[in-house]
Order: sequence, then C-alpha cells, then structure tokens
Amino acid sequence: MKLYHGSNIEVHEPKIIVSNRTLDFGAGFYTTSNLEQAKRWAYLQSIRRKTGNPTVTIYEFDEQLAEKKINILRFTSSGKEWLNFVVENRKGIYEGKKYDVVIGPVANDNTIPVISDYMSGNISEETALILLLPQKLTDQYAFLTVKGLEFLKVGGIYCE
Repeated sequence: MKLYHGSNIEVHEPKIIVSNRTLDFGAGFYTTSNLEQAKRWAYLQSIRRKTGNPTVTIYEFDEQLAEKKINILRFTSSGKEWLNFVVENRKGIYEGKKYDVVIGPVANDNTIPVISDYMSGNISEETALILLLPQKLTDQYAFLTVKGLEFLKVGGIYCE
C-alpha cells in the first residue's frame, strides 16, 4: 500500500524524532494513506519552518507482511480505546504495551478541542465520544520503532 509523509523537505531515510511535542500515538514517524492530508501537512510545515518547499514523500508499506513480523495496533474508529490512547500519549503518560506501528484516525482541527476538553476534565468520556462520532477522520500510520520503519520503503516524491 502507498503511504505519504508531508514535510518541507524530501524524507528518504525516515527517523523517529523524539521532541517536546506529545503526539497522538507517541514519538514516531507519521504517515497517512491520504495524499490530500499529506499535501496539507507539507504546506503547513513549510510555513511553520519558514524553509524548504511543500514536499510529499511516497512510501510502500507491506502491511500484510508487517502484521506477521512486528507489533501493530490498529484503531478502526475514534472510539473509547482510541480516545484514551491518544489522551495518554498527548499527556505523555502512556505506559502500556509497546508497538512498532500504530494505525488509526488522526485528530484534526475539529477533534482537538474535544480531546483537550476531555483531557482537562471539562467534558466526560461519554460526551467526548458523542462529539467525536460524526467526525470524518482520515488515517495516520505512526512508525514508533526502528523495527517498524524497516517495513517502510521509499517509493517516490510528490511536489506541486
């Protein structure tokens, strides 16, 4: 399957970069199967970093082979398990099982306020789940270990 990574530069050798930002699925290398999402992210990264050009690196990922050889966690929706996994990672308190790759919905501009309100205790889990239900979220594939990255092969570059 094709996966895309949007950035301000080409990324031929993906790396796991640990930063002070806490992300949905933890520190890792993030991709998506949605080209439009990757293009938007590339554009935003170019603006934020004030350097480079919006660039989408294309990868091939043999998901069936990877599932036989590494630990993959898959969320099919933004349900209770996804919500709590994202919250624990964003708070930097996740201590559960370690995965090589995590696949699931990506929090977007519409879901971030819901997640933030839930994290701060302003709304209950039940309310958060109700508010997340109508969201049409695209996906993200987070490669969290070097072992996981071994299944990601560069397939090309897309630039506008």
